[in-house]
Parts: sequence; C-alpha cells; structure tokens
Amino acid sequence: MPRCTSPLFVSLPVLLLASAVALPARADEPARSGGTKVAQNDQSAPRTLVAPVVKHHTEAVYPPSQVASARDVTVVLITTIDAEGHVIDAKVEASQGPEFDEAALVAVRQWEFFPAERNGKPVAARIKVPFHFAPPPPLPIAVPPTPAEHQHTKAEAVPAEEHVHAEEISVYGRSARPSTGASDFVLHLGELSRVPRQNAGEMLKLAPGILLTNEGGDGHAAQVFMRGFDAHDGQDIEFTVNGIPINESGNLHANGYSDTNFIMPELVDSLRVVEGPYDPRQGNYAVAGSADYQLGLERRGLTAKYTIGSFGTHRLVLLWGPKDAGTHTFGGGELYTSDGFGQNRAVKRAIAMGQYEGKLGEKGSYRILATAYANDYQSAGLLRQDDVAAGRKDFYDTYDARQGGQNTRFMVAADFETRSGTTVFYEQAYAIHRGMRLQENFTGYLLDVQQASQSPHPQRGDLIDRDITSITVGNRGFARFNAPFRGQKQELELGYSARYDATEGTQYRVAGQTNQPYHLDIDNKSKLADIGIYADAQIRPLKYVVLKGGVRADLFTFDILNGCAVSDVRRRSDQNPQTDQSCLSQGDFGNYREPVSRATTASVAAMPRASLLVGPFAGVLFSVSYGQGVRSVDPIYVYNDVKTPFASIAAYETGVSYTKTLGSVTLLARSIFFQTHVDRDLVFNQTEGRNTLANGTTRTGWVGAVRATGSFFDTAANVTAVRSTFDDTHLLVPYVPDLVVRSDTAFHHELPLKIDGEKLRGSIASGISFVGKRSLPFNQSSDTIFTLDLSASVAWRMAEIGLSATNLLGTQYRLGEYNFTSDWQNQGDTRPSLVPVRHFAAGAPRALFATLTLTLGGS
Repeated sequence: MPRCTSPLFVSLPVLLLASAVALPARADEPARSGGTKVAQNDQSAPRTLVAPVVKHHTEAVYPPSQVASARDVTVVLITTIDAEGHVIDAKVEASQGPEFDEAALVAVRQWEFFPAERNGKPVAARIKVPFHFAPPPPLPIAVPPTPAEHQHTKAEAVPAEEHVHAEEISVYGRSARPSTGASDFVLHLGELSRVPRQNAGEMLKLAPGILLTNEGGDGHAAQVFMRGFDAHDGQDIEFTVNGIPINESGNLHANGYSDTNFIMPELVDSLRVVEGPYDPRQGNYAVAGSADYQLGLERRGLTAKYTIGSFGTHRLVLLWGPKDAGTHTFGGGELYTSDGFGQNRAVKRAIAMGQYEGKLGEKGSYRILATAYANDYQSAGLLRQDDVAAGRKDFYDTYDARQGGQNTRFMVAADFETRSGTTVFYEQAYAIHRGMRLQENFTGYLLDVQQASQSPHPQRGDLIDRDITSITVGNRGFARFNAPFRGQKQELELGYSARYDATEGTQYRVAGQTNQPYHLDIDNKSKLADIGIYADAQIRPLKYVVLKGGVRADLFTFDILNGCAVSDVRRRSDQNPQTDQSCLSQGDFGNYREPVSRATTASVAAMPRASLLVGPFAGVLFSVSYGQGVRSVDPIYVYNDVKTPFASIAAYETGVSYTKTLGSVTLLARSIFFQTHVDRDLVFNQTEGRNTLANGTTRTGWVGAVRATGSFFDTAANVTAVRSTFDDTHLLVPYVPDLVVRSDTAFHHELPLKIDGEKLRGSIASGISFVGKRSLPFNQSSDTIFTLDLSASVAWRMAEIGLSATNLLGTQYRLGEYNFTSDWQNQGDTRPSLVPVRHFAAGAPRALFATLTLTLGGS
C-alpha cells in the first residue's frame, strides 16, 4: 500500500487495487486472465468485465486539525465512474468523522480513470475506494510511492446499469525500510525521469553531492564521488538492486567494483540513497553510504521505444507489463550501439530483465528476478594537456586504440515476504556470474625499465590487460516485529546477510609493437566470505521523540592463492637464472620453490549505529546520527593472519528537515552537517591503473537539498560543500571536488491542442550540474565544470515523441583531471618531459537525440 510519511498526506491503497488487480466479473462471467475466479451461477454466454484503472490521482490531505491526534483511520467511499472515466458520484460507506470524510471526498472527485470495459466497450462502474489516513511518522520522506506496511484491503466493482455480485479481493504490498534520519533519501523519479539520463547510474545525481566521471569508456563502471569520497568504481558505496549486491568483492580492477550499466533506467521504480553508514542493514562498502535500486514498471501493456542521435547512436527498448498484474511484474530488453564521440569510444550492449510477482498464501507475496547483460566497448583513456595545447592531439583523441573491454553479467534471484500477526518475515537468495576484460594505459611507455635479469629490450609499453571471472551466491533475511507501548508504536528488526565470492583474475603487460603480453603482474584466485547479523530497533518513548539504531557485526574470511608470488629474488641461480620469466620458481640464491603462495585470514567487525529524531513540530524535524562502517581490503593486501582485513569508518551528522504543503504543492527541504573519518583510505595510482591503499582521511561538510512537487511541475536541487584531508599531512585528498551543485526540473501539462478529440500532453525538463575545483597531486587543482541538459516531448494516446540534448551549451570540459608522469614517445612529442603534467578525460560534447515511444494494450 503506497504510504506518504509526511503528516499532511494519506496513503492510497486504491492505486494498487485499480492498477494492479483484475476486479471480479459477474457471477455469470469468467474471470479475466490473471484475475479472480468466481462461481458460475448462470450458463448464459460469457462476458468479460475489466475494472477501471487509475489515470490521474490527487493525494488526499491529512486534516491539519487532526495532526495532533495522530489517528490511524480508514475512510471507505463508494465511487461511481462514468463511461469516460470521470468520477460522477462519491458517497461515504465507512465514516471516520466529518474532517476525514471530507478530505477523502475532495481527493477522489479529482481522480480520472481509464473506464471499466465490458466486452471491449467502456461502461460506467462503481468501486469501493478505501483511504487510509496514516498518523504523522517520525521523519518526512521525499516522495511517497514506497509501500510502508503489508496491507489487507477490499474492493468491489459494480456496473452502474445493473447490480453484479462482487467477490472480496485481498491486495498485499511490501514493507518499507524505516528511515534512518536526514540523510536517508527515497528518490522516486516521477516526472524527473524526463531529465536526460544516459544510464541508471545517472539517477544517482538526484541525491546530494554525487559526481559521476568515467575515463574507462561508456561500457566501464562510472567513477562515483559522494560526500567528498572518490568511490572510483564503487568501492566506497554499497550498491544493490532489489537488495542484491552489485559490488564485486575480489575484483582485480577495483575491490568493490560496481557496474550499474546492466540496469535499464525504464525499469527503475525508485532509488534509496543513504549517505553515511547509519542503517544497521548497510554492510560492506557502505563508507560514503549506500544506494539501492528498486525495480518496477509503472507503464502497463507493450511498449516499444527507439532512440536515434549523435555519433551514430541507436537504442531499441522493448517493455511489457500485464495490465492485470502489479508494477513488480515486468519484462524488458535493450539493444544499444554507438560510435561514440571523438576517437575510440564505440560501444555495443544488450540487456534483458524480467521479474514476476505472485501471491504467497493469504498474507504474502514472492518475486522471481532474472537479468542478463553483455557489452563490448572501446576507451579513449587520458590525454596529456600539453599535447592538446601544442596541437599534437585533438581534445577528443586517444593515444592507444587498444584500450577498452568487455563485460557479462547473469543473475537470478528469488524472494518472499509474509506476515504473521504483527511480524513481517522476509527471505531472499541470489546467484551472480560475472566476466570482465579491461585494457587500459595511463602512462604510455614509462614503466618497462630494463632490468639486469632481462634480455635487452626497448620500452615495450604500459598497456594493462586484466581478465576477471567471479561467481557470487548469497542470501539475506529479516523479521520485523512491532507492538504498541504506552500508546506509541515500537519496532524491532533482526536480520542477517551472507555472501560468498569466488574470483579469478590475471593482469598482463602488453607490448605496443607486437600486441603480445610480455609480463604477468598478477595471478590471483580468491575465496571470500562475508556473513553479518544485525539488530535494528525503533524506540518511541514520547510522541515526538524516536531513537533508532542498533548494531551490526560481520565476519570476513579470506583465502587467497597467489599464482605469481615470486617476481624477484636477491640472487638468482647461476645455473638457471630464469631470465625474462614473470613468475620465478626459485627463492633467494636460487633455492627451488613453487611460484605460488596462499594466505588466509579472518576478522570480525562490530558496527554500532544510532539516530535520534525529534519532531516534527510544524513540519520541522531534527536528527542526530552516528555510525561505523567497514570496507574489506583488496585481496592482494591480505597476508597470513592479518586480523583486520578491512578499513574502519566512523561518521557523524546532524540535520534538520522541513515539510510543507501549500495547496497542490509539496515542499521538502533538508540541511545536514557531517563528518566522516576513514583509518585506511584509497587513492588513485596511475601506474597500477587502480586505487591503492593510503593513510587515514577526514571529510567535513554540509549538504542542502530541496524538492518541490506540484500538479504540473517537479523540481529538485541540492548543494554539497566538503573539505577532505589526510590525517597526517592535512593536505587535501586528490581528485575530490569541494563543491557539487545539481538541479533537475520538469514541467508537464495538457496542451491546448486536440487530435481526434483528445488533447496532446507536453513536457519539458532540464538537468544542470556545477562541479567545483578538485585538488590534484603536486599542489595543482582542476577546472570547474558546468553542463546543461534539456529535453522536450509531446504525447498523444499511445504515442510519444521526444527530443533531448546533453551538454546543450557545447562546453568543452575535462570530466576527469589527474597530475602524474607519462611518456608517450611514439605519440605526440618525441621528447616528453618526465615531470608530472596534467592529464584529462574529455567530457562529452553536445549531443542530440530523438525518441519515439509506442504503447499498446496498456496505460
């Protein structure tokens, strides 16, 4: 049942009834496919009755005079809908007093429906509509479509022209995760989905302080910055989809690597971002915070969507969702190809995703999810700024056209949720297979220095060729109990999570002249286990005081087999020096040994987390939070019996949020001050082509966010200012922006034009980003970034045409900037300087796209 936790709104279970459930036919009519079967009392010719479906709804307002009473009541209305889908009559069947009754009547009279149908023809109908008025919750949440509690509701469909027997139907939603404080952002895109976004990762920009960069190419995971953390390829953010982990433990390229490109944006129902480790459910990698993608498809029927645009871009999307099923039953596929801008940025990918939700007993539901993903892409990598300034290279060129990679990801998962009394039970299991190949070169021809033990050779080049295969299996579950105490609702949740990762990875250096590997850097096989348990309580001693939190404890075990453990010795054998071999089968002074070694270790991390919430008072709520988190270390840093194979995090914050309803406009604003300390951080290393261990760091900053939603607009804006420093030197942490500003806005309305008697619908949307300076090594700083994206669309009946532009102003900007030494002796300057110089990854130039969308048999 959708629930709005703002004290001025009520939840609307009829949305599930009208859009997700086939209401019963007459007793002499068979049920629709997927609907409820009723007894056949008549042998006459069968007819089909299709229930009305919500086309537009208005939220009912919790009576302001009743907020102090915190009543939890349900008003039931008998609503008559004509053959054109308009509400022509509404009467109260179950009253809860004049104020609640009037609030429900005012709301339902503004609703519009796709009318009921009998044998394919629209007919008038009456339905029973329950409005559940929830009491004021402890914390306002941004937008309300997340199911808050497992609910049991009833519905009847009665054609107006004759009485028809109706059967009682039960509809069940999923329980929502309780909010943890001011930094808990539940992001429902709504009309903001119209803002141009190239992939599901860009949805993260709706959360404050998010910057996405990518030097690896369109098929590579995005480099994510959050709250002053350079999460690089995801290792400082816990990423999940439907609660299933995306972070890849043991990935050789980046431990915690998180590639969200396998998620189709059209199949994302909501995104929950918790900035900071304040939720006991958060596990490994929740350093800067966590992000959970919840899948769903609101659009019913069959949908085909085709996009064509700049740089030879083509994207075909097919979606389907049965009209008589809920939003969590869907299927979809995508094919995407693009030549990319500039040199060496072509990409091809395919995605398939499907999920089915069914009823489990009388009070539960289950879901089965399967996904498949594959891509092949090229990468331009980085350029030296002095080569571009001298005209030796164009802004969008590349040095090494061999850079790029391939990815595959196949996943299956199943879960169920049910209720027994006042306790909700949940279980989930999943299995994932990942394959990845990546080739990249940051330093050119610099690192292949002649060694005394090697045959004479020139610089052969620094191209890295990584190949990684992993299998992940896991499960998680919880039980959440609630009961009243002294008139206040108290909750306790006990849960667990468990995952096992088996990963194999190799890293070779490849010669530029022959394109053949000449050195093996890494050959690792790792077996990693992470089993955690947690307790999460919500204690309300007083009406306006809530204490939330608990403790989480995880056991990490590591079993690492290094297949290339010996790469150098103090003195090689005179009889068998093993010249030019990467992995030596001898120790010091030529003593024989196998070139492998095994390391195992294990350790337990306990992480207390707590939040105190006070309010709301006139829409204002205050919160204070504290939490500890962990990030498991890269397996290559594991040695026998090391007792702490993880980095520890301590985070603090205080915040205030404000919620206000002005007519049809809902306003939510937040202000948060935070500080986070990490005892062992990660910083990008160009010679390794990945993040490597560094000393402890501290981040201190402020977040401001606001979202306003009305009947014809939706707008969100956020600002994050942060200072990130090393604890020992107090120097700024490199590559982290000090200021990130983001604005998303969409306007939508019917147009004063009609075709065949039906009005056109139009929309326009924009996304604006500003990124401040980023500290670089050797006392340098980056340029700022400003971009503007814009889209517009016109829809009529089942068709929609849209135009979009990214980087509309055509700004030539450096998406990522670095400062280090490189030597591209065969490219550009033949006598390069070996002092550190500026390198950059070019941001995308202006791009234009056109999209045609057709929907059949649905809404």
